[in-house]
Amino acid sequence: METMNISLGVVAFLVFMALAFDFMNGFHDAANAIATVVSTRVMKPHTAVAMAAFCNVAAIFVFELKVASTVGKGTIEPWAIDHYVVFGALVGALAWNIITWYYGIPSSSSHALIGGLIGAAMAKAGPSSLISSGVIKVIAFILISPLLGMLLGTLMMILVSWIFCNSTPRRVDSWSRRLQLISASAYALGHGGNDAQKTIGIIWMLLISAGMMKTGDSVPVWVVVSCYTAIGLGTIFGGWRIIKLMGQKITKLRPVGGFCAQTGGAITLFLATALGIPVSTTHTITGAIVGVGATKRLSAVRWGIAGTIVWAWILTIPCSALIAALFWYLGQFIL
Repeated sequence: METMNISLGVVAFLVFMALAFDFMNGFHDAANAIATVVSTRVMKPHTAVAMAAFCNVAAIFVFELKVASTVGKGTIEPWAIDHYVVFGALVGALAWNIITWYYGIPSSSSHALIGGLIGAAMAKAGPSSLISSGVIKVIAFILISPLLGMLLGTLMMILVSWIFCNSTPRRVDSWSRRLQLISASAYALGHGGNDAQKTIGIIWMLLISAGMMKTGDSVPVWVVVSCYTAIGLGTIFGGWRIIKLMGQKITKLRPVGGFCAQTGGAITLFLATALGIPVSTTHTITGAIVGVGATKRLSAVRWGIAGTIVWAWILTIPCSALIAALFWYLGQFIL
């Protein structure tokens, strides 16, 4: 990784920007963890975000820093990283998050960050700056994570329907409401575990490029704690514009459907985080919700809205990359 003489003030500013992105990540993606539990009226909105924020931070005790390692060391060649690349990547990711939040579009904060890194690094050094295996893995999971979420959400719905086939709707609803508290907590835990680590990876690469750490050094505890705390604070404030879209506009959810969607999504996140793969919590829960809706009938899913969300997914990496490339250039005059 390229070591440069960077003032402490510039490093502090970029760390602040990274934590601002982490906060925005929680703010933008709060809907992923709580939309179903709020829309099915199992929890009140403010109670749900408090629960999700707590689980976001609690993930610090559950997951190893494998996703942070992938982002910090596995997507961009070390020699291409400098503070201008980090600046461009963060501005690209933040800008795209703000745009999609404003219009209530559930895009991926994760892929906005990866797109920002790709755009800034390519602006500096071209395609040779990318680690192809890492980038291909991230891009592949744009498709894999929602499909896996859809599959698991569908299987969970079929399994629950089989288990409760002789039960009354009232009994199913009662059990589903209890279980949805567990599934929502698990999804929020997976959200914190996967997403907070992406910002940890960014700060990690920044500190190494600034010569404040060596490549083989462990991530400082203050970086880990501050990143998990920032995403938890963002979740508390919640992206309310997106919650209604995720919770009810894709398909009408009952508590049993909410439980199945969140459980399928949580399994996907836990698996990806254990493998060190940065995935989109937005893509994952959307796929799971579609899978649950499709078990009733295909027409139960509002495919037009789902299609709009997919277009946002497709555009996230190239748009954040373009913004990042522009700000990589401007950063040489600003920083």
